[in-house]
Amino acid sequence: MTSSAEPTSASSTDTWPSSLPINSSRTRRPGRAVMRYCGPRWIARWRTTSTRDAPGTLGGKDARLMSSVRKIASSLGVSVATVSRALNNHPDVSAETRQRVLEAAQTAGYLPQVGKRQLTTIGLAYPTSPVRPDYGTFESMLLAGIVRGANERRFDVTIINLEQDRDPLESYTQFFHRKGVRGVVIRSLEATPRLAADIAEERFPCILVADRSDDPRVNFIDSDSRGASRQAVDHLIQLGHTRIGLAIHNVLDSDHQDRESGYEEALCDAGIRRDPHMTVRAPASPEGGAMMLNRLLEHENPPTAIYFTNPLSTVGALHRCLQLGIRVPKDLSIVGFDDGDVRLRTFPNFTAVCQDAHALGMEAARWLTRSLASDPPTVFRELRQTRFAVHESTGLRPVTAVRLVGPYEVKREI
Repeated sequence: MTSSAEPTSASSTDTWPSSLPINSSRTRRPGRAVMRYCGPRWIARWRTTSTRDAPGTLGGKDARLMSSVRKIASSLGVSVATVSRALNNHPDVSAETRQRVLEAAQTAGYLPQVGKRQLTTIGLAYPTSPVRPDYGTFESMLLAGIVRGANERRFDVTIINLEQDRDPLESYTQFFHRKGVRGVVIRSLEATPRLAADIAEERFPCILVADRSDDPRVNFIDSDSRGASRQAVDHLIQLGHTRIGLAIHNVLDSDHQDRESGYEEALCDAGIRRDPHMTVRAPASPEGGAMMLNRLLEHENPPTAIYFTNPLSTVGALHRCLQLGIRVPKDLSIVGFDDGDVRLRTFPNFTAVCQDAHALGMEAARWLTRSLASDPPTVFRELRQTRFAVHESTGLRPVTAVRLVGPYEVKREI
């Protein structure tokens, strides 16, 4: 009895091998019958050989890309393999050859093909090392927001170190395409606004986060902490404090410029002359916070309140107060800065200027992934206001100020 799964008869040219597995869903050979299993029987269809399907040939986009590489190789008198290695930043290619290839590729408008997986990948680009201790909680909150915003449109996120892998001869567009990303969120560091302008000039999709730029081509999202910082210092003045220290990060980006400006404006509005000895700078770390507290309290006329402009510095200062036996806020009032909810995890909970780093990252990724689907992309330049939250680390000015006279010895000054 003939099995119902056997193929129906066909012409001699369509003869199908009797050993064909029943569970094969599709088998095709150029120039032969294509057998498709439909329910209980095989159906034979003839497929002729085409140039696109012929062995050893490329079709569509692959063919155009290969043609571009061959043209570059031919124009320079080098092999296709050499062009490929140069475009992929292979170390075996000399600097002179790499420069010639990159210049020719840029002139020809050549960009490497980005595979399907990378078509839904954006980058978080750092000008230097992506991980530094002084980044603190801001970085983790920012990254979590970027990942969440990207996931809403099913995009992946990869971290890119521009200093580590970019060849100086490459354009940023060539570099990012080689990395397989369609757009980048640029993390703000010291020289980032200039970098963002250079990338925007190439019309590569990008957005600057946690900084701003005067260049109208640069998209950005940033927090404006000037008003809330002024409010924080005014809060201390209302509590009777006139000697107010400023403990600030030694990297003067737009965020910290805002905080210093707010501090100075509040003093000026209250008629208090700013004392340069009341401003200290150090890395934004717990150790930096402890060091800045020491330096301010060693002054012959120490402050009765201090504004720390970074979460980790604030935590370090509170810990140092505990070591010294300084009671917060009875002996010393402290205002800090918070990127998330660190202020609620210390004792005492510290009064703070607060920004939402998670929201900054999420909105940056949302705009970038949306813009990749729009033509032309929209412009996005947004400043988000921070807020001031009063908790347990600020109080009335003490009758006597505390002064540090030794590594672990404090003295109360009238």
